[in-house]
Amino acid sequence: MLTDSAKPKEYTRAQLALRNGSDRDEIWCAYAGLIYDVSASRLWRTGKHYEHWAGQDLTAELADAPHADWVFARFPIVGRLL
Repeated sequence: MLTDSAKPKEYTRAQLALRNGSDRDEIWCAYAGLIYDVSASRLWRTGKHYEHWAGQDLTAELADAPHADWVFARFPIVGRLL
């Protein structure tokens, strides 16, 4: 979790797209402007979680998920999406 005093690193959509689980070990997803490292999740191991792909902003797709945004609380925040 980011603290108020910590300025989060900012990443572009292109930089986020590189963390899709295929080219690097990092598997990241963005939600509501924050980028989360989901690498430790067995559900994201291949960079794909059901019909959702890592390296993207998943904000609009969450409405179709069987869970709410609380699911992101278990993953570390690595930065902010520009």
